[in-house]
Amino acid sequence: MFKADDPKITYIKKFFKKKLIEYIEQGVEWVVVSGNLGTELWVGETTIELKEEYPAIKLAVILPYTNFSNKWNELNQIYFNSIIERADYVNYTSNDDYANPGQLKNNQGFIVRNTDGCLLFYDSEHEGKTEYFYKQALKYQENHDYQMETISFDDLQWFINDLSEEESFEEEQY
Repeated sequence: MFKADDPKITYIKKFFKKKLIEYIEQGVEWVVVSGNLGTELWVGETTIELKEEYPAIKLAVILPYTNFSNKWNELNQIYFNSIIERADYVNYTSNDDYANPGQLKNNQGFIVRNTDGCLLFYDSEHEGKTEYFYKQALKYQENHDYQMETISFDDLQWFINDLSEEESFEEEQY
């Protein structure tokens, strides 16, 4: 997990902005996240920022249970609430507080079944919690037309290298 002031977050958000613009220009109307700290909230924030340039894009936050962020520290709760307050749609797949891991699995399944595809920060060498969503999406793909694009740490590093080179080139021009 990154600290809120980690400079890498800036590059990750730039990467997601680039990907989101590609999707928007291909006709994506809704971005759906489940509200987890890290990449999901960064994608939510980036989607909200893109509304200025692409006003038709909408953000949905589908939370796995009520009081989802209540055990997070105050700064994370403030950040979470700033995204929730600006989302176009917010709902829960369970109308109860956390009771069991099945609520998380049900939330992931609901999102997979109710979207056309996903952009997933997933690296098979560093699976983490994303592995569960990835496996659900793969299983769903067996019988449904579901688009899945994965991003690895290497993909992100190549993007950062390219961006750094572009920024260095632009600085040399001045």
